[in-house]
Amino acid sequence: MFSNLFQTTKSILLHCFFWIGVWFFFVYFFSYNSNDTVYITWFSSLLLPIAILTTYITIYVLIPKYLLTKKYYKLFLYGFYTLAMSVYLITLAIIGSFIFITKLDISKVPPMGRNFIFILILVYLIVAVISFIYILNHNFNVQSQFKALENKILETNLQIKEQELHYLKKQIHPHFLFNTLNTIYGLSLKKSEYTPDVILKLSNLLDYILYQVQKPKVVLSEEVAHIEEYIDLEKIRFQDRLKVTFTTHIENETILIPPMLFLPFIENAFKHGNIIHHFLTITIELEATNDSLIFRCTNSAYLKEKEGSAGIGLENIRKRLTLLYPEKHQLHLTTTSETFVIALEIKLN
Repeated sequence: MFSNLFQTTKSILLHCFFWIGVWFFFVYFFSYNSNDTVYITWFSSLLLPIAILTTYITIYVLIPKYLLTKKYYKLFLYGFYTLAMSVYLITLAIIGSFIFITKLDISKVPPMGRNFIFILILVYLIVAVISFIYILNHNFNVQSQFKALENKILETNLQIKEQELHYLKKQIHPHFLFNTLNTIYGLSLKKSEYTPDVILKLSNLLDYILYQVQKPKVVLSEEVAHIEEYIDLEKIRFQDRLKVTFTTHIENETILIPPMLFLPFIENAFKHGNIIHHFLTITIELEATNDSLIFRCTNSAYLKEKEGSAGIGLENIRKRLTLLYPEKHQLHLTTTSETFVIALEIKLN
């Protein structure tokens, strides 16, 4: 409340100071070649309210209601009315000053006060300058509001993308967890010596999936280590029905990448792969340089069963890659009679 009152008071004072300045502006011009301060003072005082009225009608009615809204017919119509009214009032001021101040003595009228066109130009110059400033200020405010709205939209989109990324990063299927727990249960029944090792690997992998995934970036070596742990768990589950190879050619293991960048592809291969010729065959290749990442995953699969399968999972991966590497990645999916191939290339620079 006090802030609004302060702003209103400040605005009124600024207007008052401005119009006082305009009054001195009129006095200065009408004083040219004249020392009749009485006429100059009264005539300038009569012109001032006419200039104020014309200016406020222009900037608070004509410009906002008709010019900015592109109602040009009404702008022309009411603009003409305003012009006619102001010309009439200026004429009355000139005639009234001549009659009542100079007592019909033309010699007492300053040279500038005898030029009707000059007086009109003087008044309308004030109106034009204020109107120009008003339009500039309006355009500046519109641009500022548009920029603020644009920034708000960008911030909202960024938040949405961050939430979407957070969701997509966790799209490893829960069936893997259930299958691994069943494997651990089976090993525990057999009192297998591998049980503690399987539990440890699962614990590490779950820690990576649930907690480390919160980080925006992880080093490539960390991602590779968890891929290896994941493969080890699947080897125990599939036992002698699995043939898997994982080869890497990495120039710099400290390259930073988003967590779980490749793991969903590998999980997809185990989930949707088919056992052909008594084996589920999976080949994983990862090549990393300072400029690019090349990932390739091939799994045995029947073409008729691959069509339409894993659609949601791969679509989620596509969305995540689009958010993470817009126009900097290429993802190709290829199916043959017995294989399904995922090839991904990412430009790091």
